[in-house]
Amino acid sequence: MGLNARVMLTPTFSAAEKGPKLRTAKRTPQSRATEAEKQAALRYILDAWEEALHDGIEPEMLANAALFAALADLIDVYGEDAVANMTSGLSRRIHHGEFTLRRTAQ
Repeated sequence: MGLNARVMLTPTFSAAEKGPKLRTAKRTPQSRATEAEKQAALRYILDAWEEALHDGIEPEMLANAALFAALADLIDVYGEDAVANMTSGLSRRIHHGEFTLRRTAQ
């Protein structure tokens, strides 16, 4: 996958589903992303985020949608057990400030 390649999330619906199911256009769980590819992927997400904010979407709605899309896609690639194991340490990491961009005095 080159630097300009995008992983496209496309919602699909079936009569039995109540909401969208997200699928990626390309699946390669064994491939190793380079640092440049990781940075390019983040840039795509941040650009889409900024565009959505500009269009009036609330940040909390974006965050929830992004988490849903990310988890749904990871589960589709790796399975529920693997993703559950991977995310089991998130609470600890959050409490340790790993995802905190701006600290506030308490």
